[in-house]
Amino acid sequence: MDQSNDEQYAKMLNMPMPKLITSLAVPTTVSQLITTVYNITDTYFVSHIGTSAAAAVGIVFALMSIIQAVGFGIGMGANSIISRCLGEKDEDRASRCANSALLAAFVFGLLLMAAGLPTLRRLMLLLGSTKTILPYSCGYGKYILIGAPVMCTEFVLNNILRSEGQAMLAMWGLVTGSILNIFLEPVFIFVLHLGIAGAAVATIISQFVSFVVLVVFFLRGKSIIKLNVKFISKEKADYILILRTGFPTICRQMLGSLSAALMNIQSAAYGDSAVAAVTIANKVYMFIRNIVIGIGQGFQPVAGYNYGAKNNRRVKEAFIFACKAGTAVCAVAAVAVAFKAPYVISWFRKDDAEVIRVGTAALYISCCVVPFMAYSTYVNQLYQSLGFSMQATWLASCRQGIFFVPMIFILPAMFGLTGVIASQPVSDFLTFIISVPCQIHFFRKYLKTCNECDGKNIQRLKKQ
Repeated sequence: MDQSNDEQYAKMLNMPMPKLITSLAVPTTVSQLITTVYNITDTYFVSHIGTSAAAAVGIVFALMSIIQAVGFGIGMGANSIISRCLGEKDEDRASRCANSALLAAFVFGLLLMAAGLPTLRRLMLLLGSTKTILPYSCGYGKYILIGAPVMCTEFVLNNILRSEGQAMLAMWGLVTGSILNIFLEPVFIFVLHLGIAGAAVATIISQFVSFVVLVVFFLRGKSIIKLNVKFISKEKADYILILRTGFPTICRQMLGSLSAALMNIQSAAYGDSAVAAVTIANKVYMFIRNIVIGIGQGFQPVAGYNYGAKNNRRVKEAFIFACKAGTAVCAVAAVAVAFKAPYVISWFRKDDAEVIRVGTAALYISCCVVPFMAYSTYVNQLYQSLGFSMQATWLASCRQGIFFVPMIFILPAMFGLTGVIASQPVSDFLTFIISVPCQIHFFRKYLKTCNECDGKNIQRLKKQ
């Protein structure tokens, strides 16, 4: 390691935990917020085309979840391995993992594009599009599929930077594209009169800009990891390990696509206004969830580094601090959103009373469970960041699979449209309940600490 890398290593293993996680979580949270603001403004601008166009955003969101499942899943797999390798001071293995993950993401992105474009119409119908929504969802989804290879690779580049504690660089990569998107979208939709296709074209251009910015950081030597084809692995086992470690994220994102599709299908029984209302409410809900994820992305490399360095005490300390910070943010956000729920929904579709009514009810129900969101998210991220992929996959499956799939059929049968909008919040609360014994068991079995051993370990780290 050169001197700068030694300094980064010492920072990750010695800096006081509140200061360390805050320094990493602030840029990752800003990245998530900017990305969410883009998603919300995307829905806002498209909503001005019409209710069916607004509903199409929800349909294509299910498609984007599939793309994110691939890119972000491979990226998170690489993130976990790289952070632990750097904690063990094994830079060669970290670089091999990073470059191999980039190749895998690009290839999978090409496969998604090749499979999706010829079957676009059927795919949109499968994801919950109605006949009136279909022209809009196809017009949007076509360009999203064209951009899949770049989007997948960009997610991996971002995760590589975060894995080594370079959260600020990762932030600039995402923020640059998202801010550009916010400005391009109204131009493409309204000035160039491209309609909903303009929103998709703006998204792809912005994603490509983010990709270029991130690549430049690597080429200019701003990162510990080096991009070089010589590091691309020829061993099948390396790719299997990346995919296995990232499988919880792949599973979570794929289930997110499934849950979005099921939500669209169940909502469609009550008309396009119901689909649009659920789409808008979910965008607001995701705004809060992305703050939680941003804090967790600051926590994960810290946990990985310290677990690799055999310092379990700091792993526990990182988890506890992240839970306190995330829960506090969730509680404040829940109160704020609940207080202004009708206004928030009307900001998108002020001329559609049914959208406002359904969307407001959805936000009220969601806010009841938001304060429980952070804890269950960080239990899952703890498993994944330390390489416990099976446990992480099982827990990731609870929120939008094991609990959600039964709920999206049972609750609507009992309570109609109210059951549809309550399905995800109920699933989130059940995931929180199951996370408690999982976390207690994990701490007792895998994060046992010996005060004497920890003390010797800390002294060793300070000398390095």
